[in-house]
Amino acid sequence: MGEDARAGLKFSSLDSPLFDGAEATKGDLIDYLEAVGDRMVPSLRGRPLSVVRVRSGQEPFMQKNLPKYAPDWMKRVTLWAGSSKREVSYAVCDDVRTLLWFGNQRAVEYHVTLLLAENLADYSGGPTHLVLDIDPAPDRPFGQVVAAAELIRQALANDGLSGAVKTSGSKGVHIFVPVRAGVDIEDAAAATRAIAARAERLDPDLATTAFIREDRGGKVFLDSTRAGGATVVSVYSPRIRPGATVSFPVSWADLPSIDPRDFTIRTAAELLGDRDPWAEAMPEPQPLPADLIAEGHTIPVARVQAMHEGKRRARARRES
Repeated sequence: MGEDARAGLKFSSLDSPLFDGAEATKGDLIDYLEAVGDRMVPSLRGRPLSVVRVRSGQEPFMQKNLPKYAPDWMKRVTLWAGSSKREVSYAVCDDVRTLLWFGNQRAVEYHVTLLLAENLADYSGGPTHLVLDIDPAPDRPFGQVVAAAELIRQALANDGLSGAVKTSGSKGVHIFVPVRAGVDIEDAAAATRAIAARAERLDPDLATTAFIREDRGGKVFLDSTRAGGATVVSVYSPRIRPGATVSFPVSWADLPSIDPRDFTIRTAAELLGDRDPWAEAMPEPQPLPADLIAEGHTIPVARVQAMHEGKRRARARRES
């Protein structure tokens, strides 16, 4: 059972398997987080952190509430969680030491909100980014995702906007569009819906915004629901996926030629070298065009629409 000490922390069980199918150990995770931490922390800084941990012999679980045994030096923020009707004490990962502490707790995935912690209580300040999440249809090649990402890119360009793209660490990609501070949270959510709708109209045979899976008909899903207080996996975060893949930034030029499975906790640090391609690719914060916001407000919120449609279909089945 390997032990060592780094960043003033003691690590244990470094030679234990990380999770089934990871092809990596807990030590590999710690080494990776230490190698990329200075480039990963900027995307975590100032935001409530949720992690996905995996213990030996157990199913992975998401942890939002900071455990009572967390060290006193760790920064945290307490927020009211409407879904669970209680206050939640979130960690705020502002340094590599915090990241490594979580790694020692077998936290593999790192998810953050699009709003800074200081803005979450009353949604003031607005999100820092819009996010479009592109998911391929089952058993479809990654090329489907690439083609759909180009639709989003074109829809953005048509309104004078641009974004940076990264693999999700799974089968899809995330496109981040930085926006100027102060955008109303509902306007940002509306703009995200409008971007997805405009991309869908560019090639409706390829892409769909249908939230209900059975309505997608083998098309790639343009998910515009990463808005409001929703979370998204951080750039450079590992994922609990076969091979311990990583959410990795790629250039638009390289996107057609990559395989998301090539970016893992064993390969990503070497591929990065001393660079931070996410910071290099990210455009400056941009204002949102009024026409984009206006169109988005005419589009129903996908989750709400899907909930009502699900109830309608269930009622129809019962009546028939």
